[in-house]
Amino acid sequence: MSTEQLTVVVPVLNEERHLESLTRHLNSLCCPVIVVDGGSTDRTYAKLRDLTAPHITVDRTVRGRGLQMNFGASMARTPLLLFLHADTLLPPEGASLAAEVLTNSSSTWGRFDISFDESAIPLRTIAWFMNWRSALTGICTGDQAIFTTAKTFELVGRFKQIPLMEDIEISKQLKKIGKPARVRVPVITAARRWRTNGVARTMLTMWWLRFRYWYGASPDLLAEYYKHAR
Repeated sequence: MSTEQLTVVVPVLNEERHLESLTRHLNSLCCPVIVVDGGSTDRTYAKLRDLTAPHITVDRTVRGRGLQMNFGASMARTPLLLFLHADTLLPPEGASLAAEVLTNSSSTWGRFDISFDESAIPLRTIAWFMNWRSALTGICTGDQAIFTTAKTFELVGRFKQIPLMEDIEISKQLKKIGKPARVRVPVITAARRWRTNGVARTMLTMWWLRFRYWYGASPDLLAEYYKHAR
């Protein structure tokens, strides 16, 4: 499947320490890529402009992952979009698999299964629960590389410009249109946050944040709590 019709949008913020693996991955993709810096205070933006291949556009806007992804999507000139977090790697055929789903099925959005870049049993267990939770509820996280048609993305009003839970919110809106497609070939996401803060603590924090969000807590309040809990 040709990937010329799909653009990968990547929001970044202060990723200088991890740019080697990120740029190597993005340079390997055979499709347009738009990287949007959210006002990094390190050399992320400058280094990305120096290290990325010609099929990659690097731009910047103000901080906010939802805002950054909206900005990148507005720059795209393709009918298909895939939103990729900076600490997540697509499988080698990932862009092609997403394009094939959106082109050759009735699905207008979907996500990948997820695995971690470490094979510890607790992390494998968490990935299993994340994948099946998404399969059962239709709610996806940004780590799962959400993809959609540009038309559908505009129809649901793009990402809400909130400081946290923008992935949950757009999943709720996209679910109204249809069930997400599930690509079982997993993306690989970094375990560094889980390793630094502890697997149990990180898991409980994320559950608590989602519980509060579902019961109406302000995303601004949750973002402030998350900032201090990390």
